[in-house]
Amino acid sequence: MATLCWAGLAAPSAAEGRLDKIRTTGQISLGFPDASPPFGFLDQNAKPVGYSLEICEHVAQKLKAALGLPKLEVRHVPVMSATRIPLINNGTIDLECGTASNLPERHKLVSFAPTTFVAQVVLVAKKDTPVDVDDIASFRGKAISAQAGGETQRVATRINVRDKLDIQVMPAKDTAEVFLLLETGRAAGAINDDALAHATVAGAKRPADYKIGTKGLEFAPYGILEPKDDPAFKAAVDKAVIELIQDGTVARLYGRYFEQPIPPKGINLELPMSDVLKRALAHPTDSGDEAAYR
Repeated sequence: MATLCWAGLAAPSAAEGRLDKIRTTGQISLGFPDASPPFGFLDQNAKPVGYSLEICEHVAQKLKAALGLPKLEVRHVPVMSATRIPLINNGTIDLECGTASNLPERHKLVSFAPTTFVAQVVLVAKKDTPVDVDDIASFRGKAISAQAGGETQRVATRINVRDKLDIQVMPAKDTAEVFLLLETGRAAGAINDDALAHATVAGAKRPADYKIGTKGLEFAPYGILEPKDDPAFKAAVDKAVIELIQDGTVARLYGRYFEQPIPPKGINLELPMSDVLKRALAHPTDSGDEAAYR
């Protein structure tokens, strides 16, 4: 990651695009998923919270200081997997703070801040369903729910076509609906990133009724979504994220959301930071190449 500096952000030549908009309006809009704990969700008071969202909020405060703004209004805009990139590109949101996987093909549409989470795509099923959650082939001829427009849907579809499994990949609008299709028996399994899978199972009426795969179908590095072709804004956001990594803020937020009870139900995911994420934080990168996380 190239060294970034704040110098010159106030100058017209370096303040084009989103930085200029933020400075002029005194406002920044953060997109977030409102049903994807622990990354972005609503607490018991309907307040937007979450690991990814709080990282973005810290970034917003660093931008406020860098631009010399006396105050900065932070707007929270609910988004879904299918809407987050269009809303970044049409200017409705300035950053998307959720569960966006950093994929090389997405770099044609958006940019990513340095990675702050690395997920594994896993399968979930009810324990009484005769399937192996570590073997997608065992779901042959059955239905699997996946978040529409997300990487998990693409993973399931790609493997389904490649291996001729005749699986029905059922699209759902968000993480909550992905699990609802499984819970109500409309799908034999669900595919999700591991942290989201653990969160939804832990929040179920009967968590002990479910099994979660331990063999990941692929890695999924997460990064804050940024608009493409706005180098000054990307430089400012990336520097802020790197500072938050280096001063321990990201690690503290990880502990709060993955290793302590979280609202609204006080669920504790008990999910220690993985070695692959530790490496990503030790050497910040915005790469979408899986090899960068090995």
